[in-house]
Amino acid sequence: MIITDRPAPETDPRRHPGRWLALSVLVLAVLLVAVDATVLGLATPFLSEDLKPSGTQLLWIGDIYSFVIAGLLVSMGSLGDRIGRKKLLLTGAVAFGAVSVLNAYATSPEMMIVARALLGVAGATLMPSTLALIRNIFHDPRERSLAIGIWGAAASAGAAVGPVVGGFLLEHFWWGSVFLINLPVMAVLVVVGVKLLPESKNPAPGPWDVPSVLLSLVGIVGVVYAIKEAAAHGMRWDIAAAAVVGVGALVRFVRRQLTIRFPLLDMRLFRNRGFSGAVLADLLTILGLSGLVFFLSQYLQLVQGRGPLEAGVAELPAAVGAVTAGLLAGRAARRFSVRLVVAGGLAGVGLATAMLVLLTEDTGYPLLGGVLLVVGVGAGFSFTVTADVILSSVPKEQAGAASAVSETAYELGAALGIALLGSIVTGVYRGFPTPAGVPAETASAAHESLGGAVEAAGAVPGHQAAELIAAAQEAFVHGLRIAAGAGAAVLLATSVVAWFLLRGQKLEEGLEEGLEK
Repeated sequence: MIITDRPAPETDPRRHPGRWLALSVLVLAVLLVAVDATVLGLATPFLSEDLKPSGTQLLWIGDIYSFVIAGLLVSMGSLGDRIGRKKLLLTGAVAFGAVSVLNAYATSPEMMIVARALLGVAGATLMPSTLALIRNIFHDPRERSLAIGIWGAAASAGAAVGPVVGGFLLEHFWWGSVFLINLPVMAVLVVVGVKLLPESKNPAPGPWDVPSVLLSLVGIVGVVYAIKEAAAHGMRWDIAAAAVVGVGALVRFVRRQLTIRFPLLDMRLFRNRGFSGAVLADLLTILGLSGLVFFLSQYLQLVQGRGPLEAGVAELPAAVGAVTAGLLAGRAARRFSVRLVVAGGLAGVGLATAMLVLLTEDTGYPLLGGVLLVVGVGAGFSFTVTADVILSSVPKEQAGAASAVSETAYELGAALGIALLGSIVTGVYRGFPTPAGVPAETASAAHESLGGAVEAAGAVPGHQAAELIAAAQEAFVHGLRIAAGAGAAVLLATSVVAWFLLRGQKLEEGLEEGLEK
């Protein structure tokens, strides 16, 4: 008989008895955030027609959500460590549902931008809370890897469900309905979460440092705003001022964290090479992907003429690949190595993205579907393993702050990706030549966005309308090809960086010792 000091799986007191049911509640929160992020891309053409935003306003509608979330995630993760992650999650869920209504009934581009910003405030409470609760519910590293895989798979499933459900709604209702689907999900989350989720927090966290909160918000938003505006319009004095203020605030934030007794974020976490490498890999990967994802739905609808539901279904291979890879990622990283799975996954994503430089207005679906499938598999492996590395690198009392750093990298990368790669698409697009005979006012509206061109074409005769739309589509696809090349370069470089920074990194084995019961 073999004797082991490891307790039986279901009798170990460190295993929360309802952990898998609790995970199902956390999955709902992840699904909600993922659905909300993906439906906006499908709704953009309809939103553009109704609210008539300029090209710059359209970019702000797309990225202000990520800007605000990125600026507040560290603060909210630290707050959850202090007041309780369950409390913060459920409070944020209620707020998220309420602000979704405001998004649905926005009547102007300005109102929509404000509503998206408020949704970002609420969203900042959700993601770090879910990962931190996983860290505190699942003490067995192998179970935690599986739980993180399910968590990541839920995000990918949400990315798949969002376009399909959103496409169905857009074909039968007005664009605001895609935000109202948040309400029933939030209602279930709150009602079930109150009963199933265990509360957890840092037993001795110290006070919440408000000056650090303000410094992190001003710093991140200032820097991201400066990058976005400089990429779109070139450097101006106000953009330079925003950059100086943002960098100055971040430097002051770091110095403050190193000197105060109870920091908002323990900067010593970054001394762990695995932690820092995983965070950097997440940031650069999302940067390389997000700008392209934002414009892909517009390409499928406004260039290839697919309906919203068909466009949503066309994007399913990415989610299928990500779900499958996410569930297998922990096992693969233990059998081979963390850096091989992460770097290999990113290399696959980069090579697949590079294939999009071959994109044309009439590219067949087999190429698009194959690219999306490979992107999904590679991203599923990479993101699941990096999340596991980040969570296992810190004490469970700091799980909220560590999760927030991970999510900040994700959201910051998304905002920068939309800003930089999106600006490439927009900049190339605006340079397309106007067909002869098109009035100046119509041409100006057409150069704002592809959706604006399709709408403006209705004001000119048939042959001019066809020429205008064809020229706009050609310019849009050309910009998308250039952005794809830039994104692929970022992703392949990130694969190399991950290979070196994650050298020797391993996922934990066996049940953690020394944890509180």
